[in-house]
Amino acid sequence: MADTVLVHPNRDKASSQTLRGIVFILLVVSAAIILIVTLGGWEHLQGAQPISFAWAAIYLVMAWQVARWNRGVLPVAAALAVLFAVIAAVAGPAWFERDKAGFDDPALDPAILGVLTVAMVPIQLALTTFAMIAFQQQWHVEVEVTREDADQYYGGGLSAHQLRPVQP
Repeated sequence: MADTVLVHPNRDKASSQTLRGIVFILLVVSAAIILIVTLGGWEHLQGAQPISFAWAAIYLVMAWQVARWNRGVLPVAAALAVLFAVIAAVAGPAWFERDKAGFDDPALDPAILGVLTVAMVPIQLALTTFAMIAFQQQWHVEVEVTREDADQYYGGGLSAHQLRPVQP
């Protein structure tokens, strides 16, 4: 009896690999901007620092999961991105209002913090869009094939994430 292995054919598509990379980058960029705004406006965030750190940590964990081809976090990332887009749209103008005489300056210029916060809106909308498109790509589909068929189809160059022995 021939060896049987599992392959993930949808992970080999260029579109799947591209969208995985885009979602990963958008999650990491979002976490970085959240941390920059949090640290740059620390004394003016009125107790929201733990929430900002938690949100950035969640985005980084989701980025790590996406890098491991876990499509289960994609709808969660999309939902959180919609919520954060609303928060950023509301919070952005407040930073521009602080860029006047009489206000205490945060560590970063309020105009920079405002631009970063407002820039989060299209970034989060892009994250929502790309995460949902990636979710539809069926990364989880496994096909059971013989090792010989897998070697023939893939030219013997299967990586560990593409090839798993099937337990009898």
